[in-house]
Amino acid sequence: MNILVAIIAIVAVILLFTGGFVQSLNFLLWVGLVLLILAVIVWLVRFLGGKRTV
Repeated sequence: MNILVAIIAIVAVILLFTGGFVQSLNFLLWVGLVLLILAVIVWLVRFLGGKRTV
C-alpha cells in the first residue's frame, strides 16, 4: 500500500509540473492537485490509524 501511495504522489508531482509548464494542458494541474490531495489523505489515514505497538 505504501508503494501505491508513493507512485500516486510521484505521478501527482509530475502532473503538477506538466500542468504548470504547459498552459494548454491546464486540466493536468487540477488532476495533479486532486491526486496529491488524495495521496496526502491516504498517508494521514495510514499514519494516524496505523498499528500502534506498545
